[in-house]
Amino acid sequence: MPAVVRGGRRQSSAKGGARGAPSGRAAEIGRLDMSPRVVAATLVVGVGILAAVLATGARAERISTAVSERFDSVTTGMGLKVRQVHVTGASPEAAVAVRAAVGVHADQPIVSLDLAAVRERVQSVGWVKEARVVRLLPDTLIVDVKEHDRLAVWQVGGKAHVIDAQGIVIPGADAGRYPRLPLVVGKGADQAASDVLPLLAQRPRLMAKVDALVRVDERRWDLRLKDGALIQLPAVDQESALIRLDALDQRERLLDLGFARIDLRTPEEVAVRPSEGAA
Repeated sequence: MPAVVRGGRRQSSAKGGARGAPSGRAAEIGRLDMSPRVVAATLVVGVGILAAVLATGARAERISTAVSERFDSVTTGMGLKVRQVHVTGASPEAAVAVRAAVGVHADQPIVSLDLAAVRERVQSVGWVKEARVVRLLPDTLIVDVKEHDRLAVWQVGGKAHVIDAQGIVIPGADAGRYPRLPLVVGKGADQAASDVLPLLAQRPRLMAKVDALVRVDERRWDLRLKDGALIQLPAVDQESALIRLDALDQRERLLDLGFARIDLRTPEEVAVRPSEGAA
């Protein structure tokens, strides 16, 4: 039977958002800014491109480089450069890694910025499930991320990991920061957790007493309660087993009486072993 250890610092597991964009700007995400400045810059650069092609006869790649540099020079000179980067949707734990992945520096030309590349870098961060990157001219970059949800802490091989609803380990997540997440233990517990945890969430009276869910032979669950008692669930139709337990608890207040073990593995039966100190 795997050991159950609930280590780590006791800190809030609530997921906080990073500092958002100033009010009035967030609503503009996705809107293309076609200000007179931008239109004027585009015309100036267009004339420069034509002049370069007619006058130099240079190779296409050399022209492209020169045009790109000229474009950046003109647009940054008009104030179209990065001055602010706002990260939204990221928890405090993930925000530092997300900001580092953005990889944009102050005064970098914003018009020619490769948003797809920025998005790809941000989505490579383990915390991030998906990201959206938007530029708000003249000088602001918005990076909006959606993180993997935190379903449970999975303990296996003496190590603890934070997993999402698909059973995927979230890289960089410190399990010690999430003492309120359910603890699932053993091989296969990561993939099976999403099936049983919603059933327990519907039964807050029982869930409040559960200390850990232990996966047995990769087939079924044992619920270890905080007082040391054990509830054995069947390999199939665990919802029906919990319904039987609910009915018995409503009649007898079983969960308050104290017991060593409740065996729900046999259909239509509930076998209860009283604790040694029970009357």
